[in-house]
Amino acid sequence: MHSYAVQPDDTRIHDLEIDTPTPEGRGVLLKVIRAGVCHTDTHLREGGYNLGSRGTMTMKDRGIEYPMVMGHEVVGVVEKLGPEATESTIGSTKLIYPWIGCGECRECREGNDNRCAAGKNLGIARHGGYAEYILVPDEKYLVDIDGIDPSWAATLACSGLTAYSAVDKVLPLDPDEPIVVFGAGGLGLTAIAILKHRGHESICAVDVSDRNLELAANMGASHTVKSDDEAAKNITEAVGNPASAVIDFVNNGATASTAFDILKKAGVMVQVGLFGGEVTIPTALLALRMVHIEGSFVGTLGQMQDLVSIAQTGSLPNIPIVERPLNAAEVEQALDDLTSGGVSGRVVLTG
Repeated sequence: MHSYAVQPDDTRIHDLEIDTPTPEGRGVLLKVIRAGVCHTDTHLREGGYNLGSRGTMTMKDRGIEYPMVMGHEVVGVVEKLGPEATESTIGSTKLIYPWIGCGECRECREGNDNRCAAGKNLGIARHGGYAEYILVPDEKYLVDIDGIDPSWAATLACSGLTAYSAVDKVLPLDPDEPIVVFGAGGLGLTAIAILKHRGHESICAVDVSDRNLELAANMGASHTVKSDDEAAKNITEAVGNPASAVIDFVNNGATASTAFDILKKAGVMVQVGLFGGEVTIPTALLALRMVHIEGSFVGTLGQMQDLVSIAQTGSLPNIPIVERPLNAAEVEQALDDLTSGGVSGRVVLTG
């Protein structure tokens, strides 16, 4: 089968011919029909994450093997079943939960695969969806998407799930308590849509792009602020009070510092993005202001199932999606566009 892979120390995407895998046990092989392009893939292609003064955490440091076939927002059609897969039907269309754990630790036993310290995530530690076919090790990770556009459904596996999980960490609040969303790309727009769906009213979007801020307002943001050196002052003036919560889909040194500065006493910072860097926080203020800082990485299978159910009701607005064909050149171009900030919403590749 064709796979579109990255090699170590090489940012190009290579069209590689590899063996089509055979499902075993409860495993399922699917034909890829949609693959969303996520900002995480730009970091994977670059080979690591910026840790500020601690240097770079490379994919090799994490034990990732190459060639790496990325792509973790995947919708596919069931092609073959392992001998113990009894709940799936050949020809059915499924959304894949990619955040797969070891299956044995306490977190996995409790349904929190995304918290597993030995995770084998699709598109990172296992071959992902930038390919003709994808192997899922257990059919429990497949979710029905009847009634949902498959391109939008693909984004629910990461963009949607990550936003949904982050919103869960800040709600419930009174509807008029300010929540500030840093980054109005695919994740930020989805978070705004989810906040509106759950009845929240005071939502401030912050971004460097006027186009993204326009989209944020269309999705339901009550306030929009351009990200610059005056962002903290402008955000507080826009919402009228210190923020009760911040969801930071950028999470670099500048946004994290601003997030801490604009929070009310006992406010919540949820740090999601992987742009990297570091932040210095006065430890006395951390205690005196009782600020709660929490990292958030994607979400659970149960949360993705809940999100899909909400989407199937038709009450959740779609984020803007650009469709392109699934091939090596388009994978590379989509990643280049994301890196340069040239994407509003989400790019989804179609197989």
